[in-house]
Amino acid sequence: MPTESLIMTLGKVIVAAAWADGDITNDELNSLKDLLFYLPRTDEAAGKRLTEQEWARLDIYIDSPVGADERARLIADLQDAVRTEEDKELVISTLEELVQSDGKVSPEEKAVLDEVKSALAFDTGFFGFVGRLVGGAVNRRSEAVANAPNREDLFEAFVKNKVYYAVRQRLNAEGKDLNVSDDELRKLSLAGGLMARVAHADKQVTDAELATIAQYLQEAWPLANEAAALVAEIAVSKINQDIDYFRLSRQFANQTTMDERVAFVDTLYKIAAADGTVSPEENAEVGSVAQSLNVTRAHLNQYQAGKSHP
Repeated sequence: MPTESLIMTLGKVIVAAAWADGDITNDELNSLKDLLFYLPRTDEAAGKRLTEQEWARLDIYIDSPVGADERARLIADLQDAVRTEEDKELVISTLEELVQSDGKVSPEEKAVLDEVKSALAFDTGFFGFVGRLVGGAVNRRSEAVANAPNREDLFEAFVKNKVYYAVRQRLNAEGKDLNVSDDELRKLSLAGGLMARVAHADKQVTDAELATIAQYLQEAWPLANEAAALVAEIAVSKINQDIDYFRLSRQFANQTTMDERVAFVDTLYKIAAADGTVSPEENAEVGSVAQSLNVTRAHLNQYQAGKSHP
């Protein structure tokens, strides 16, 4: 039976292969999830399916395209996990099923399949193992592969703060820096996620609302226009994903003072009104966030009175 390590690593390579042409269609995504769901299990896990934690470890790769360097790292991990000829057969047959799932095999998908086959073209027997050991190939990683991107370094953020995760991924990919501490980046990402949630409460985010989110991010943190717009755009793009907004609220509450939370809820009302009207859905969403932050109407009235009479 395949090991748990092989199954999980194969799952990640399956996702990387699906991203080979830079896009995953809905049909491919459905086929991909079917393949992942029915991956064979070890004797110990027979009859079980992937746990929530295991799904999250795969979902982080489904979230955004997997580049060539990161794919090479995953294939090297897969190479390390293969122990028998049966393991090889499982890997190749599963990948072939994936690339043929939409009825056609693109040149990019074929190239990835060939890349995996080439990586697995070694003797799994004892003497083959000794040969690789003597040749220093047990690690089987060039310096380039060892330094390849590894999004799982941000796995906790992917689970708990998807906006921060996406912002960090974008910054890493583009070699940019927002010139704020990591703690502040986490906090402003939480704020951006909650603001985007309010703006989208009526199922649409207007240009005025998006601009207002960026404006308030820039006012609350020392961000340049471009940086604030980046966080706002990413926060809005993540709205329809599986984000636990109660968790976002709780984390934001833990990282802010009461005065900051009251000012933030006041900002949420301004974002809701940015397009000229506050819908019932937006009003309810602001109220929900305020409740989760323990901000009452009395807090807001006192804050607004203080701003009117400095």
